[in-house]
Amino acid sequence: MAELLPLNPDELLTTTRAVRKRLDLTRPVERSVVERCIEIAMQAPSGSNRQTWQFVLVDDPEVKQQLADLYGSVFDSFSSSTPAASFDETDTRAQRKAHVNASAQHLRDHLHEVPVMLLAYQLGRPDQLPAGSQPGWWGSVVPAVWSFMLALRARGLGSVWTTMVCRKEAEVAEVLGVDMAEHCLIGLFPVAYTIGTDFKPAPRVDPAGVVHWNHW
Repeated sequence: MAELLPLNPDELLTTTRAVRKRLDLTRPVERSVVERCIEIAMQAPSGSNRQTWQFVLVDDPEVKQQLADLYGSVFDSFSSSTPAASFDETDTRAQRKAHVNASAQHLRDHLHEVPVMLLAYQLGRPDQLPAGSQPGWWGSVVPAVWSFMLALRARGLGSVWTTMVCRKEAEVAEVLGVDMAEHCLIGLFPVAYTIGTDFKPAPRVDPAGVVHWNHW
């Protein structure tokens, strides 16, 4: 079982990064570690305490390759046809753009090599709900997945929330044997030990620009 890193809560919350290039593709990940992180994730709150999550874990090389191929087909189409967001050159998001793009490309090229993939599902379909009910539907699964990622970080593993395969949900459902009429794909999460554990807080926009008291 992976040992816990010496991180206090603030350090854990501010250093859980979207990990792509620093995923260790050569070190096996024990099933027991991933299952323990899911056990922790299931303590997350959910609307009306429904806990309507399902997690598909993949470590079979053939299945990983099928999923990586679906991911790659969407990535290639998306990256060649979608205009990139534009930010002022002084904005930290603009300054990190090239790094993020290179990191994303690296994951696209090596996704099939990650030790484990987790695909998260939520019961129901958000598009079948009234607009006012959809935030509650998403709010019933996002905390669980984020808790999973925090639990990974605490044990020296990393991941990144990817949604490319959600654009190929029917094909993914066929590969995994999921009834997509009953369950909606939330995302695919590569899981691996990280190369080093010395992650730091990332540059972010000034909180003063996003905080509003009483009125916008």
